[in-house]
Amino acid sequence: MMSKIILAHGEGGKLTREFIEEIIFPLFRNEPLKTLTDSAVLGKIKDGKIAFTTDAYLVSPIFFEGGDIGSLSISGTINDLCMCGASPLAISFALIVEEGFEIENLKKILKSAAVTAKKAGAIIATGDTKVLPKGKGDGVFIATSGVGVITKGRNISDDFIEEGDKIIVSGDIGRHGATIAAFRHNLKGKKLSSDCAPLNAIVDALFESGIKPKALHDPTRGGVATLLNETAKRTKLGIEIYEEKIPISKEVSAVCEVLGLDPLYLPCEGRFVGFFKPKDAEKAMLILKNFKSCKNCSIIGQTTKIRNKMFPVLIKTKMGSVRPVDELSGIQLPRIC
Repeated sequence: MMSKIILAHGEGGKLTREFIEEIIFPLFRNEPLKTLTDSAVLGKIKDGKIAFTTDAYLVSPIFFEGGDIGSLSISGTINDLCMCGASPLAISFALIVEEGFEIENLKKILKSAAVTAKKAGAIIATGDTKVLPKGKGDGVFIATSGVGVITKGRNISDDFIEEGDKIIVSGDIGRHGATIAAFRHNLKGKKLSSDCAPLNAIVDALFESGIKPKALHDPTRGGVATLLNETAKRTKLGIEIYEEKIPISKEVSAVCEVLGLDPLYLPCEGRFVGFFKPKDAEKAMLILKNFKSCKNCSIIGQTTKIRNKMFPVLIKTKMGSVRPVDELSGIQLPRIC
């Protein structure tokens, strides 16, 4: 096997077959994939509704503290399924690789994706590989789709959110965005790493304990601030959050201070924002704190009657003043996921 990707690896001939059989299949090995045909037969699905998601990943840098584009693509797909109450079942995984990309680095990405899928209890059941001419891409892009099952009792939706519901963030925010920004500006910190991780075990623990979230969302592009604005507009409710309750690590705060970023708008890749009945919120916190990644979980606010349709999300600052948390007109960081 040669050391770098060439155009022929994506042309469907002998090199494509050898690439799949010798590199991809040994890492992703599972029953539906072993036929190596264009589609996967998943078999019978237990009672429930089917959830389906799709996404694309072009993060730069490809490798970062706490993960890489492989683990990010699988975690993101798993988490999109979890946020609608689904248990992940299978993932499709399409590679778009630039000619000249090192095969050893591609192996690292594939292994990372395989390990993350296994951790989440999902299989990578089908996929594709295309190669772009050198200079026409930027290393590696990944496109995924995911299938999951929503079983009885796990139907969640913004339609269930009511005035007075508590809002929980499952851990400290902004880690992924701050990690990528720090890398790009050559800033280093021993404890700064992405929160990139699948959330399904945490979500499962909530449901298994008898606590049913009303709605869940992962604050990826646009961060917590954008997510809350979108939810407020969908529900036609106001949202009030408290600055002192928002968990932000010292490392993330430092990066934001140096680069002039607001952590509320930085993406997370291993956190969720959940809406809960007031009586369930403290119980949910106890469940979450059993997980290392959720030690800093916090009730950051609640839903309210809407006071201003233009600015439905308000934050009470540490100084006691109240200001709107608006949507950004663009993004703070491009190619973040």
